[in-house]
Amino acid sequence: MRAAVIEELGMPLTVREVPDPVCPPDGAIVRVGANGVCRTDWALWAGNFWVGGPQVSPPFVLGHEFAGTIEEVGTEVTGWRKGDRVTFPMNPGDGSCPTCRSGYQNVCEHFDSLVPGVSYWGAFAEYVAVRHAETNLVALPESIGFVDAASLACRYMTAFHGVVDQARVRGGEWVAVHGACGGMGLSVVEIAAAIGANVIAVDIDDEKLVRARELGAVHTVNAAHADPIGAIRELTRGGAHVSVDAVGTAEACRASVLSLGIRGRHLQLGHTTQAERGEVALPIDIMMIKELEFSSAFGMQAQRFGTMLNMIEAGRLQPGKVVSRTIGLHEVSDILKAMETYDTTGVVVIDRF
Repeated sequence: MRAAVIEELGMPLTVREVPDPVCPPDGAIVRVGANGVCRTDWALWAGNFWVGGPQVSPPFVLGHEFAGTIEEVGTEVTGWRKGDRVTFPMNPGDGSCPTCRSGYQNVCEHFDSLVPGVSYWGAFAEYVAVRHAETNLVALPESIGFVDAASLACRYMTAFHGVVDQARVRGGEWVAVHGACGGMGLSVVEIAAAIGANVIAVDIDDEKLVRARELGAVHTVNAAHADPIGAIRELTRGGAHVSVDAVGTAEACRASVLSLGIRGRHLQLGHTTQAERGEVALPIDIMMIKELEFSSAFGMQAQRFGTMLNMIEAGRLQPGKVVSRTIGLHEVSDILKAMETYDTTGVVVIDRF
């Protein structure tokens, strides 16, 4: 099969023939219809994850945001068959640990060995192997195309879980989104707006902020020219009900917390880089006296996809609008390089292999 291979960290990928993946007894082989290029891919490619975070060793094939068609199922799999259209949550579970049995496969205790494109070769390729298919694969309705579905498997589903389950956003609330114009940020904007929240999008590029307005933001703040904390407090007359760090920098995280009103809820969706070394200083005293909540989201378990997919089929959510462009395998290196300076908007999807 053809794949885009890391031969050296930080250098252009090589598109070449590699061996087809072997189907695990408990898993499946998926013919990739589309795969998103994620900032996590950039962090792995650049060797710039948080300290103690995952690393990959060349040669390696990235790619964890995929949707496609089952090509083969393992001998232990009974619930899936060749030809089924599926997507796959980027943080799968093994289904057997206590956390999985409690219904939270997205934070499985053995997660670090299960992720295509992180733990083993992924979906910047024509085919990808998945493990624990019965626990993790999600049936994809015919009405949802592979490009739209590829945007769901990491950032969009994480945004949905974060906004709906973790931050408990309600209609009429003020929601500030810091780092609003990346794939995660735009996903939060659309989902929160669909719920009926009043969304304030914060980023550093006026042209990109136009996209946030198109997806439902009622106000935008260019943090390169204005103090986002003061602007949000003024717009909301005291502070947001919910504020989201969708990018993972120390500046964005702190601004998000300080943007909140009394009893506000901070939602952490972005992960840090080596610059933060996995830690961010926060105004703990303010958090205490305002009774602020600090929550986070890491993907979403497969059984929660149904609610999100129902909203998509009903037209309430349109993940395809978060996709800014589609590319071929040979263009992936350019996108990874652009991510280094946040020079992408929304989700970029590979659909030509």
